[in-house]
Amino acid sequence: MRIRLLVGGRLFVLAAALLTATGLIGHLIGLMMLTTTVGPTAYLLLAHPDTEAAQVRSAVLGHAAATAGGLACLAAFGLWRRPSIIEQHIDTPAQIGAQALGVGLTLLALVVLDAHHPPAAATALMITSGIARPGLPLFGMLTGLTVVITTAVALAKIPWLRVPTRRTFHD
Repeated sequence: MRIRLLVGGRLFVLAAALLTATGLIGHLIGLMMLTTTVGPTAYLLLAHPDTEAAQVRSAVLGHAAATAGGLACLAAFGLWRRPSIIEQHIDTPAQIGAQALGVGLTLLALVVLDAHHPPAAATALMITSGIARPGLPLFGMLTGLTVVITTAVALAKIPWLRVPTRRTFHD
């Protein structure tokens, strides 16, 4: 149990520091950089750096495919300038279709590209729901992802900061 607390505590400090720094950078430059896609991406990269889902290739291609698919679905469903689901307080049938197709396209791309990164599905939803709409919100989300991916990969390579994998627990 003590090892789990130490590992969890290290992960807590790393994730909190990484997300605080990312959020403050966003605040200083006027961008919303902390979104629902950043947290799961940070978790995978920090807690499971040796897995396929945490490889830089998988993270970058996954979020890129989700962005492309999400934007294509916004255009296909005529939602480019529509209010977000937060502003409307409900999903419209067009938004539901765009969200479902956007996630489906993302999953298809992840398999075809052999770049499995589950948080990319959240990126597709952020875009197709209008929360990370084209323009500054989308740019902020993608900038936040870039900061988190770059920094988490660097942190995961520092031996004394590395979070042990589940296989190393012996309690």
